Amino acid sequence: MTNVTGNVMLLQQQIETKRKQMFNYAATYGINSKLTLQCSQELDILLNRLNYKLYHKQTA
Repeated sequence: MTNVTGNVMLLQQQIETKRKQMFNYAATYGINSKLTLQCSQELDILLNRLNYKLYHKQTA
């Protein structure tokens, strides 16, 4: 397993964990709560990192 592949797998795990956390916050506090929105932004960052790594892996 290459380092890039390992990083992608780690990011995928972090994304799934963050997604579950966001759903839990939304169910508990509502979709417009500060916690849910912050978690959503953190999830966006992780997704953007994954997309960046996948794009650069294809173009490398």
